[in-house]
Amino acid sequence: MGKMRARSGSARRRFGWVDPFVVLLLATLAVAALWPPRGWAGPVLSTAAGIAVGLQFFISGLRLPPSAALQGVKAWRPHLVIVAFSFAAFPLLGLGVAAGSSWFLSRELVAGLLFLTMLPTAVQTATTFTGIAGGNTALAVCAASISNLLGVVATPLLAALILGSFGGLHADAVLKIALQIFAPFVAGQLLHRPLARWTVRRAKPLKVVDRSAILMVVYGAFGAAVAGGLWQQIPFAQLAMTAGICAGLLALVLSATSLTARRLGFERADATAVLFCGSQKSLASGLPLSAILFQGPLAGVVILPVIMYHAMQLIVCAAIARRLAKRAEQADTKAPLDAFA
Repeated sequence: MGKMRARSGSARRRFGWVDPFVVLLLATLAVAALWPPRGWAGPVLSTAAGIAVGLQFFISGLRLPPSAALQGVKAWRPHLVIVAFSFAAFPLLGLGVAAGSSWFLSRELVAGLLFLTMLPTAVQTATTFTGIAGGNTALAVCAASISNLLGVVATPLLAALILGSFGGLHADAVLKIALQIFAPFVAGQLLHRPLARWTVRRAKPLKVVDRSAILMVVYGAFGAAVAGGLWQQIPFAQLAMTAGICAGLLALVLSATSLTARRLGFERADATAVLFCGSQKSLASGLPLSAILFQGPLAGVVILPVIMYHAMQLIVCAAIARRLAKRAEQADTKAPLDAFA
């Protein structure tokens, strides 16, 4: 029995960087590629995904405290840096990437890269990695909450301004945003206080609903793209180049957030929160938003860079967090950028 437990613990340590949800995402992509929805299944799945997206944003409204912005007033400088990276520096970087890659990538993949740069911070992973690294977890929770509160408005607005020229935004997108994002999210915010304890007690079932909605969106969007001839339109080489661009984006933003925090003289704990919150992008917000904002062949391809970046940020940031944790134990006060050394 003792040997079995030891082996189990060793396996967990060996494969601890593997996120089960990433495995589920990849499995869903594989199923959609092999058995895409056809005939009546497509419209039924689209309707079910729309309901699931609304439910997901209602749950997001329940989880995020409306007072998050007020709680973060005292630490306004780190918050300002994180918001600036999420909704200004990152999208500007995306425009540069789009200009440089438009001659060798399809319009759909370029739109996906741009959409990725507009997303808010990933709440769960940013706060988890900040905690592992010995950073300011309270700041990370607050900053990620503010980013997602702003993202409900900022991401669709940026998408409308920047991605409108790609032709993927459909005419009733504004109405769908109001009905499937704003209304459920505001309802969740209004019910946050009376249902806060219930939300905590039902954390696991709500997480299942949340992730099931994402998987449904992935299967529906990617499956529709496959059924529409995705593999004939986009060569594998372009997907590989997109993955390389996502890796480059992650490395660049991790370096930039760390360098900015160091130049501004942030304490180590605050700088660690800036590192992770400024570089993470939310899959949980991005995929449901893509289902509402885009239609046709564009919808199934736009999600691919988001999934690629999500998998990379989990693997890379987990390694960085572990390295920073070791340095924190040794009372090292170096800036997070040294984690790349």
